[in-house]
Amino acid sequence: MPIYALNDGTEVRIRPIRADDSGRLRASHARLSPESRYRRFLGPKPELTRADARYLAELDGCDHFALVATLDDEEGSIVAVTRFIRIPGEPNLAEFAIVVGDAYQGQGLATEMTAQLVRAAARRGITRFRASILTDNLPARRLLVGLAEGAPRERRAGSTSELEIDLPCHEVLRHPEARRTVALR
Repeated sequence: MPIYALNDGTEVRIRPIRADDSGRLRASHARLSPESRYRRFLGPKPELTRADARYLAELDGCDHFALVATLDDEEGSIVAVTRFIRIPGEPNLAEFAIVVGDAYQGQGLATEMTAQLVRAAARRGITRFRASILTDNLPARRLLVGLAEGAPRERRAGSTSELEIDLPCHEVLRHPEARRTVALR
């Protein structure tokens, strides 16, 4: 499993989520600030239930796929999660979500994980992501707009926005130097 160094030098491992990660997901969620939880779930979510964690960790790897970033500590603490869930009846479209632990935000982790997730999506025939975000969640907006191939489509409803983007072609994402440029546009 390759190691990824954050801007501050912290090292994390990025890997596909596993069924045995449900307890680590619950612990990771508990470490998030109320604001980060609210931004991820678009409402209050003080805890992940066992059923929530099971749903988020026990995936099919095709229509529902997720990556986690873990620390190299005894627990393998999860510090970030990104995922897509294919939209039923829309084989090329998937719902996108990401959450990065407060202490790891602004360190380049969301960009790296999203680039890896886009490559996984492309291998599964997904060419577009849709994300529901709080309208004032500027980091999420910048991440998605920076990744988009062309102009994103947006629908606003009160305090939330639904962004839909075309994903960059798989060839662009194959080369790390091009990937960084694409993700930071």
